[in-house]
Amino acid sequence: MKAFSYLSAPDVATAVRAIADRPNAKFIGGGTNLVDLMREEIERPDTVIDITRLPLTEVEELPGGGVRIGALVRNSHLAANRLIRTRYPMLSQALLSGASGQLRNMATVGGNLLQRTRCLYFYDDAAACNKREPGSGCEAVGGFTRSHAVLGTSAACIATHPSDMCVALAALDATVVAESVRGERRIPISEFHLLPGERPDIETTLTADELITAVELPDVPVAATSRYRKVRDRASYAFALVSVAAALEVTGGTVSAVRLAMGGVAAKPWRAREAERLLLGGPADVESFRRAAATELAPAVAQPGNAFKIELAQRVIVATLAQLLAEGSAA
Repeated sequence: MKAFSYLSAPDVATAVRAIADRPNAKFIGGGTNLVDLMREEIERPDTVIDITRLPLTEVEELPGGGVRIGALVRNSHLAANRLIRTRYPMLSQALLSGASGQLRNMATVGGNLLQRTRCLYFYDDAAACNKREPGSGCEAVGGFTRSHAVLGTSAACIATHPSDMCVALAALDATVVAESVRGERRIPISEFHLLPGERPDIETTLTADELITAVELPDVPVAATSRYRKVRDRASYAFALVSVAAALEVTGGTVSAVRLAMGGVAAKPWRAREAERLLLGGPADVESFRRAAATELAPAVAQPGNAFKIELAQRVIVATLAQLLAEGSAA
């Protein structure tokens, strides 16, 4: 690990001033991803700015019915929060499926948003990786690709985004709140993470001197009837092969509201907008779910090792929506 300086920030203003004055600095909260990257020398900051003392640890109800989540709220605390469990169960379930209890007790909401890919080639400094070293190539293409993306890929990168929490946030139309010396900026979650294009090393629209201070969830009534379903190689906290965050409301046999997002299939949480478009206002039945899922996955481009993901993603969408439909009918 490269030697670095350490600074503890007592407040947000000090934190953002400190990083503005130190171009090669990184904020650290829980450190569950950053420390690993520093050990591997993928991240090599000159200064680490500790933000764990900042007052960003509350989950608060907003006047309009939404919820504001401080960036330093631990994943375990957020998953157990009453407002989240009752209004946004898909988010609670996503957090609980994402890591062991020990990691959830350390990991923060802000850090979860900034997780970097778990691609094997990204972590292997003997392999070419455009995400780690722009312009070096991508050895994942034509390599071992079981965990890699099938949507939104490019010739430069086929890595997937690892977060479960962010899939639920995508389905909920969350807003990321960031602070810098220039003031506050609000970033829709749909615009926060980037697809690889020609620069897979640029993963978010957050600038190097911005600090995530909160995530805000709008009032989404349909989210009260929601589920997060995750398919993985083993039950003990593996990353998703495919995951689905879904919410469904049915009125008189017709889909009156629906939210869908997928994980494990792209370099960012994938909002299934085409599937939502087809479902909304149509019949709430398994055949409609199948058509919508097939249409959403139609643009998918597979590698030899991950072609199974295309059908798997469709099946997980259908199964999750069917479960929500059955639960709604039973109620």
